[in-house]
Formats: sequence, C-alpha cells, structure tokens
Amino acid sequence: MIHQSGKVIIVEGLTDKKQLEKVIEDHITIICTNGTFDVERFDELLETYLLDDKEVFILVDEDHSGMKLRKQLAQELPHAEHIYVSSEYREVAATPERVLAMLLLGKQIAVNPLYIV
Repeated sequence: MIHQSGKVIIVEGLTDKKQLEKVIEDHITIICTNGTFDVERFDELLETYLLDDKEVFILVDEDHSGMKLRKQLAQELPHAEHIYVSSEYREVAATPERVLAMLLLGKQIAVNPLYIV
C-alpha cells in the first residue's frame, strides 16, 4: 500500500492543497483533481488511495465547476463527507486559514493551533 493515511481530502487544485497544508496537522492525504472528473483517472485514484476504505472528505470551490465536481464525486463516493467553504470566499484557496481550521475541526481533523480562533 502506497498511502498509510486513514483520511483523505479531495480538492480541485494545487493552490487549494497548499492552503490546506498550512492549516492541517493531521496525517491526511490531500488529492488534487485539477478541477475535472475523468472516470479513468478517478478509478486510478480509487485504487491507489483505497478510497472505499478511507474516511474521505470533499472540499471544493463554491462555484459552478466546484459544485459540478462535488456532485460527480458524491455519486462515486457516497460515504464521503462534505466540507463547504462560505460563498463569501467562494474558493478554498481564498478562504482564510482560521476559517478553514474551524471547518476542519468540525470534521475532527487536527489543525495547527495557531489558526484556532
């Protein structure tokens, strides 16, 4: 097995991943979809990361493409939990670290105490 983490967060892009990495202290795998859903690529991710056996979170932008991706992922991963950024920020990468920290804490994901308000 390549990845040992029991938790996985699926995001759209690299900037989203970098924003999360600043905040998260948990051992968690962050997967970038690059904003698209491709069945072959998804099947590869499913096998590589054993997504059916992991605690999976979907955290995508609150825009048209993000909502479309969320819907597609939810169909393929019905056990996944959803984390929503406020429409005020619209994008994961634009969401302040302290706000992301509170969202993640709500899902029992350990965060850097520096960001806890």
